[in-house]
Amino acid sequence: MALDISAARLDPVLLDLPWEVPLEEWPEDHLAALPRGISRHVVRFVKLSGGVIAVKEIHEHLARREYDTLRLLNRIDQPAVEPLAVISGRTTAQGEVLDACLVTRHLRFSLPYRAIFSQHLRPDTGRRVLDALAVLLVRLHLNGVFWGDVSLSNTLFRRDAGDFAAYLVDAETASVYPRLSDGQREHDLYIAHGNIAGELMDLEAGGFLDEAADPIEIADRIMHRYNLLWKELTETERFERGDRWRVEERVRRLNNLGFDVDELEISTDIDGTQIQIRPKIVDAGYHSRRLMHLTGLDVEENQARRLLNDLDSYRAALHRQNDDEAQVAHDWLANIYEPVTRTVPPELRAKVEPAELFHEVLEHRWYLSERAGHDMTIEEAVRDYVDMVLPSKPDEAAVLGVDTGEIPIQADTTR
Repeated sequence: MALDISAARLDPVLLDLPWEVPLEEWPEDHLAALPRGISRHVVRFVKLSGGVIAVKEIHEHLARREYDTLRLLNRIDQPAVEPLAVISGRTTAQGEVLDACLVTRHLRFSLPYRAIFSQHLRPDTGRRVLDALAVLLVRLHLNGVFWGDVSLSNTLFRRDAGDFAAYLVDAETASVYPRLSDGQREHDLYIAHGNIAGELMDLEAGGFLDEAADPIEIADRIMHRYNLLWKELTETERFERGDRWRVEERVRRLNNLGFDVDELEISTDIDGTQIQIRPKIVDAGYHSRRLMHLTGLDVEENQARRLLNDLDSYRAALHRQNDDEAQVAHDWLANIYEPVTRTVPPELRAKVEPAELFHEVLEHRWYLSERAGHDMTIEEAVRDYVDMVLPSKPDEAAVLGVDTGEIPIQADTTR
């Protein structure tokens, strides 16, 4: 068998995998026990070099197209899984030709929607999952990405400071353009509405959706959320000359949504009585980029917002508002963030990623302080959290059970 391997950087261990065997028949000792979403293709999670990769068996033309699209999405900093390789030229020992395989890096601490909804979720938690998909779709459309098959099944979700962040995981039908037309966006929304409603009906049939929930109404709500966010990010705003403060207000509003405005397009009427403003370039990740610049931490957007708030509180408590911000951030990282995350024993570190754990410790500290009637220290909060809360949480880095349907129903601990 002469394999044809396309990869930006090849891990030699890939060559040791049983490519001459149909993916569906790969031996258990190669597989990682992670929950899988629904896919029209055979997908397996495979242990490799101390990590986990996802392998999808697919026609070679489609594998190469998806690999190229995912690489482009990664280059333009869009939330998508990272492509590693395309393996083609596969044949069995008997000479039977096998489909190619697309190899991507598994997104740690992420879950398919069925794994999330197989827990007994509060309605608000389900809403946050679906909101994350609306935000992902807006972000993709702002960057000229036509998905072509928007669905919950083609998305992975990671916890993000009490909310969720969504990632595109299937780019078979995706294309990237300089700019999307309204017709392309509306077509993507039409596909999204039908797919999401169908997937929610499937959850309803399995008893995983609240009995009072209406799948069509929920799908409508996601479209409404998308339209509100798109309007906020792209619509031209008009105001009188005396209301220049509204320019700053518009920028602050966009920042609060997690979007960074690099430039505003400002114009006035002929007589100069009215001003129009419109965001010219809008990028997602305002808070995560600021935190990365200050501390080097690479986290989700809402996690970054929460960590920056704690950094601001730390700065105020020590009366260091006039000190260099980068130096204060370094001290906060060394004295607050890292000691908290290092407190977790090694055997519990697969439960929650560090930034989410820090957020949950802050939430737990507030809960303990309210119960005690006085402020609790961060040290007291992290000790109690590690002893009383963390051991009972499921491992989100590697949820046991190969199939989503086998995941036991858990109590929802999202706050």
